[in-house]
Amino acid sequence: MELITNLPVLAAILATFLLAGLVKGVIGLGLPTIAMGLLGMVIAPAEAAALLVLPSLVTNIWQLMDGPKLGPLLRRLAPMQVAVAVGTLLGLWAGLLPGKGGATAGLGAALLAYAAFGLLPLRLPQVPPRAEAWAGPLVGLLTGLVTAATGVFVLPAVPYLQALGLERDRLVQALGISFTVSTLGLAAGLASGGGFGGGALGGSVLALLPALAGMALGGRLRGLVSASTFRRCFFLGLLILGAHLLWQGLH
Repeated sequence: MELITNLPVLAAILATFLLAGLVKGVIGLGLPTIAMGLLGMVIAPAEAAALLVLPSLVTNIWQLMDGPKLGPLLRRLAPMQVAVAVGTLLGLWAGLLPGKGGATAGLGAALLAYAAFGLLPLRLPQVPPRAEAWAGPLVGLLTGLVTAATGVFVLPAVPYLQALGLERDRLVQALGISFTVSTLGLAAGLASGGGFGGGALGGSVLALLPALAGMALGGRLRGLVSASTFRRCFFLGLLILGAHLLWQGLH
C-alpha cells in the first residue's frame, strides 16, 4: 500500500485513528464512521475500509468483553448478527465494495442520516420482544448491505439496538457485538476480493496503535466531559462531514 510511504497521508491516517479511537472511548461508537469519513477525503474508500479492519475489530472485541453476562445477550442478538454477516458478504459479492459507483455519496448520506438522528429529539418506539424474531434479521441484513457499500456499520443497527430498551452498559456491549460481526464480514469480503493483502494488513496494524491509544484516552475523558455536550458536538461534526461527502460524490 503506497500510501504508507507518503508521509502527509500517513500522518493523516494516524491522526484520524487517534481521533476515532478517542470518540469511541468516550461514547462507545464512532470509530468506523469517523475513519471512513475523514480518510475518504485523502485516500480511496476501499483503502480506508481495509485500514479500518484491525482497529475496528480489536476495539470492538474490547468493548463487547467489557460487560456482564455476554452469553444471554449473544443468544438474543444471534439472528440479527447472522443476517449482518450474510448481508455484508452478499453486498460485497454483488459489487458494493467501498469505492465503487456512488460509494462516496452513499457514505455521505449515511453520515447525514446518522447525525440527524443523533441531533433531533427523536427516539424510536421500543421494539416489543415478539417483534425481535423478524425485526432483528431484517435490520441485520440492511446493516450488512450498508456496511458493504460504505464501510460504516451504524445504520440501521444502532437505532434498532437503542430501541431494544437495553440499559446503558448492555447497549454498549450490544454495539460491540454488532460492530465486531460487521468488521469480520467486511474483512472476509475484502480478503476474498483481494482488497486485504499484505500491504493493507500492515497499514491496518499500524492504524491499530493510535486507535487503541485514543480509546484509552477517551475512557479517561468520559468522566470529565459532559456526555450530552460531547455527543452534540460529535453529531454536528458528522453532519458537516456527511454533507461534504454527499456533495463530493454527486459532482
